[in-house]
Amino acid sequence: MSSHRLVDVRTPSAPDAVAIVLHGGASRGQRMMVSPTQLSVVRMVPIAKRLGRAGRGRLGVVRLLNSYRGWDTEHTPLDDVAWAIGQVQERWPSVPVTLVGHSLGGRAALLAATHDAVRTVVALNPWVYPDDGVPLPGRAVLVVHGDQDRIASPVRSRAVADRLSRSADVEFRVVPGGKHAMLRHGRVFEQAATDFVVGHL
Repeated sequence: MSSHRLVDVRTPSAPDAVAIVLHGGASRGQRMMVSPTQLSVVRMVPIAKRLGRAGRGRLGVVRLLNSYRGWDTEHTPLDDVAWAIGQVQERWPSVPVTLVGHSLGGRAALLAATHDAVRTVVALNPWVYPDDGVPLPGRAVLVVHGDQDRIASPVRSRAVADRLSRSADVEFRVVPGGKHAMLRHGRVFEQAATDFVVGHL
């Protein structure tokens, strides 16, 4: 049984766009459920709130809690993102969607951006495979990576950004001293994501 759910952060009646904020979190054993209090989920709360404030009523913001931690062969965060986009489209028909994700959530954002509704993508310290990267024509993509990230490779991240840039408008930003959890220099990550999303409203 899937237990994904959306948490409302800012829900104006007629937004110009809606951001879905995606958390990371590695697998911890077989089919571990996502807890609202796990650090990878909590880490995205201030980013979601900042997006909501900066959007000034023009941007709807929701946080997705995935069904399970990590990424396995039977059920991946992509299934949860597809469900979330469907929910957003029901509430706000024909409104463009922005995906903002960290770590595995960043990978999910980049891979789910093929959905017709998605126009803008922000991937923060995305955990990617070197051969990730699908054509994303018409999308604007920001990848932000700390150069001290020891969990998700900045080198892989840049390679995927380069591949995406063949079809999409891609910006790659390095955060000097930034580590995977985005605790040090957290404001730099948050501000980069917010400025990019609001700038594309």
